[in-house]
Amino acid sequence: MTPRFAWIAALLLLLAGCGSGGPVRRISEPAASLQQVSVRADGRWDVQVRLDNFSSVPMRFSAATIQVALDNGAAATVQAQPQITIGPESADVFTATVTPLAEGRARIATALADGRSLAYTLAGTLEAGPEDGGPRTYTIKRTSALTPV
Repeated sequence: MTPRFAWIAALLLLLAGCGSGGPVRRISEPAASLQQVSVRADGRWDVQVRLDNFSSVPMRFSAATIQVALDNGAAATVQAQPQITIGPESADVFTATVTPLAEGRARIATALADGRSLAYTLAGTLEAGPEDGGPRTYTIKRTSALTPV
């Protein structure tokens, strides 16, 4: 073995020993959106909330407090303890039954009767954390639209 080759081999071994020893754990801010809103016969809503985990590790979602606005007017508050674990860079849905404000009930009834989309805004907090750690509170804000089906 030539001295130059031995020197390169030693350098490569040294660099190989500098690795982190495992995958990088990245904890990213989660997101929430409305998957579906169903109006029940008693006037309450079944709200399906989609939670997105952008982290590189599974995250446990323990609590959600989300104010829902429809067409820029307050409509309802979702308060839930989903207690679901979502895998890395994945999403899942939980359902909460809520009692809407009268204004929210009227906005959704009008949109359904007219067969039109309804703009919504979500604002609030999610509590989530890695399975092997404690939860952290994340502030969420999302604007999108629901389309009648």
